[in-house]
Amino acid sequence: MTLKRCMIFLVVVQFTFSQTNLATSPIYICPPCNSVCDSLTFENPGSCEHCNTSLIHKKELETFKNSRNKTIAFYLQDGVEVLDFAGPMEVFSYAGFQVFTVSKSKETITSQGVLNIIPDYAIADAPKADILAFFGGNVSKAYQDIEVIDWVKKQENIEYYFSVCTGAFILAEAGILQNKTATTFHSALNEFEKKYPKTKVLKDVRYVDNGKVITTAGISAGIDGALHLVAKIQGFNNARKVAYNIEYDKWTPGEGLLLTNDNPYSHYMEIKNLEDYIGRYQFENNGQVEIELNQRENSIYAILDGQKYPLFYLNPDIFVGVNGQHVSFQRNKNNIITGYRSSEADSILYKKL
Repeated sequence: MTLKRCMIFLVVVQFTFSQTNLATSPIYICPPCNSVCDSLTFENPGSCEHCNTSLIHKKELETFKNSRNKTIAFYLQDGVEVLDFAGPMEVFSYAGFQVFTVSKSKETITSQGVLNIIPDYAIADAPKADILAFFGGNVSKAYQDIEVIDWVKKQENIEYYFSVCTGAFILAEAGILQNKTATTFHSALNEFEKKYPKTKVLKDVRYVDNGKVITTAGISAGIDGALHLVAKIQGFNNARKVAYNIEYDKWTPGEGLLLTNDNPYSHYMEIKNLEDYIGRYQFENNGQVEIELNQRENSIYAILDGQKYPLFYLNPDIFVGVNGQHVSFQRNKNNIITGYRSSEADSILYKKL
């Protein structure tokens, strides 16, 4: 082989090798969620096997980081129900979203006759939002107002529509619920069904997720729906952290109706053998910690000095605590849990008692 042909051959081989490496190199990552999977890479798209969040391309990382701080416009009409909006506002605020309020004007509105609210914006000057949210309480003042409904219709590139209680009337009047499934406040279900025959109305469900449009039942159900939306955007573990921080222990993950393939709970609801971890263990300073099962959440909690601390599942035998510390359960040759190690003191084995 001549020197020239040899050089051409080497170039071709090098190019082919480079292309092969490029094709097989991991290019997908788990969106940052402050867990062990933050450092993992994947060759194919899909969901993270640890936190069940949809994987993103490496090139999307910066865009994703920016998207974590979602902007949510809370449209509030005079007479709005306090808990309808206050519950979800608490959830979204803890999740790090940017919440602002909008009304038809900037005039003071009154919620349930006791709480005076000065909206951040009027519909004439409200900035663009990623998510539009609507709530019940004197809702006819909003959905019967042509200017308000026109404003809703004109909003562009909305990622999610969210309603609590009779706030669904606003979405329906704007045509957003046409040919979709929805729910609303229990005493308004029949009226809603008659008024909007092109919407399938469910009467015994906490919330309905159509993918881009989420409607919830009345008042406290808005908290469940808000946690569900956080789970969709940030992952189930982050939603559980929010529920823990606001001390909302009534949440049953996945309790609503999901009419979409975007199910943030599928991986967690399939976790098995959590009973293996139940029991009493040694703890630092000669203390003890109890691990108990929460069947409603299909999760485990650490009980220390009478207080519950959730442990978030990452993969078999590995969990993460609310402060980010990793807990690794240890098994013997018979596959029996014998203790655990903590990332805060990895050299110490805390034995199961």
